[in-house]
Amino acid sequence: MTDRILRTPDSQFERLLDYPFEPNYMDVGGPRMHYVDDGPTDGDPVLMLHGEPTWSYLYRHMIPVCSAAGHRVIAPDLIGFGKSDKPSRVSDYSYQVHMDWLGEFIERLDLKRITLVCQDWGSLLGLRYAAENPERFRAIVVGNGMLPTGDQTMPKAFQLWKAFALYSPVFPAGRIVDTGSFRKLSPDERRAYDAPFPSRHYKAGARAFPALVPATPNDPATEANRRAWKSLEKWEKPFLTTFSNGDPVTRGGDRYMQERIPGAKGQPHTTLKGGHFLQEDSPVPFARAVNDLIARLD
Repeated sequence: MTDRILRTPDSQFERLLDYPFEPNYMDVGGPRMHYVDDGPTDGDPVLMLHGEPTWSYLYRHMIPVCSAAGHRVIAPDLIGFGKSDKPSRVSDYSYQVHMDWLGEFIERLDLKRITLVCQDWGSLLGLRYAAENPERFRAIVVGNGMLPTGDQTMPKAFQLWKAFALYSPVFPAGRIVDTGSFRKLSPDERRAYDAPFPSRHYKAGARAFPALVPATPNDPATEANRRAWKSLEKWEKPFLTTFSNGDPVTRGGDRYMQERIPGAKGQPHTTLKGGHFLQEDSPVPFARAVNDLIARLD
């Protein structure tokens, strides 16, 4: 682990649009992780995991819909993102260390009966953790996400994105989210996505993420993800896909998972309107799909 862990000043997050949530923090083995914990404390948890280059702000319009339905909504900022600490070198990040940070977080909160909601890198982490710890989960909802093993051909859009993240002289998070959404984000919303990164020194985690996706059969994460798929191929609990109609990176992943995961059979899979960041384009339909799934479990 790096000897230099950066912490974004709180002043960066003042007066954020539509983000009224109280901050919570947990040490996860060195860096400090921030998370939203909204709704009744005795409710079954809905764990919302964001991806690249976002943070829990991505779920700001979904959290109240799910918590109002009686669920305890927990939305962490992955290490390197949002209000969480940010190791300062790209080499400080690996798939496994992100798994370790997430596992420490879930285990210290002792979350059980979890409904996982995940997108982008939230899916790479959440699906693998659920596959390795199925006893903690009730159901899974995936929107624009996947668990790659490196055995599949990655789309050209992803290869371009990986090169941009690693080598572009600028990495404007707010503009990236705006480009990956159907609707036009407001200046305040773009500022919120830029807020975690007051300078280039804070962006190592965001730049590292695309290169950590298993893209070849001999990737360091390939074997663990293959094992996770063996577990998912026996997954009988409800598994719902809520992909968008306009994401060039994950298009087709919903059908792939529906065919391979037993718990996906008979579920009301839906296609929502939006780009890669469907939480920006269709947050309420996405949240209602989650609530409806949980209602069928009770």
